Amino acid sequence: MQKIITWNVNSVNVRLERLLGVLARHSPDILCLQELKCVDEGFPHAEVAAAGYHAAVFGQKAYNGVAILSRQPPVEVLRGFADGVDDPAARLLTAWFPGLTVMSAYVPNGQATGTDKYYYKLNWLARLCRYLRRHHSPQDALLLLGDFNVAPADLDVHDPAQWRDKILCSGPERAAFQEVLSFGLVDAFRRLDMATEGYTWWDYRAGGWSRNQGLRIDLALATTPTADKLMRCYVDLGEREGEKPSDHAPLIVEIS
Repeated sequence: MQKIITWNVNSVNVRLERLLGVLARHSPDILCLQELKCVDEGFPHAEVAAAGYHAAVFGQKAYNGVAILSRQPPVEVLRGFADGVDDPAARLLTAWFPGLTVMSAYVPNGQATGTDKYYYKLNWLARLCRYLRRHHSPQDALLLLGDFNVAPADLDVHDPAQWRDKILCSGPERAAFQEVLSFGLVDAFRRLDMATEGYTWWDYRAGGWSRNQGLRIDLALATTPTADKLMRCYVDLGEREGEKPSDHAPLIVEIS
């Protein structure tokens, strides 16, 4: 069995103790991180190595940043889309391992519908579609994990009426997400559980966690060869509790 985790850590250095705790508690084979909020040199490489993990990092000062931690070093790593677009945002990292390709993605939030940041988000998702078709195949054993900043359906939202047509839940965002799936990906959580909300994010404000006013926006997308090996996909709710938690909880995937 392989255990792969994705987690928007919301500042890796602020939550370093929690990160090391997740590694110790779950002992994953691979851990994808988003929103590092540090440059490559500022990542806690020594502490992660001491915990037994290699770290492929694509960092950015104060914002964004993605990483893939693994027991075994990847064969190859690619930062970004490699599409020639002048975009400094560190939001996508791909690592090739023997028998499995893993991607850590931090999709732009979009701020609000109709804004420049919103259209940047839609364009970013379109670039992701093109990247998948250019560099990968639906027949590959592949997992695309991360913070997608899209709740795919109303079941993934604590109050669909309140969120309708708003950022994270608007029609164009959901349509762009469906285009990503059309590459040949399935939502691992929904593949195994069609009824549970499975929230992964709760706003720090207005008691979002205590009221369970969450959204399911952290996702694991699998090609068929990987989806066929799915055993479990669940949220570590305990990690959202306690002192200084991230506003996201880790999503854990187990494959045979």
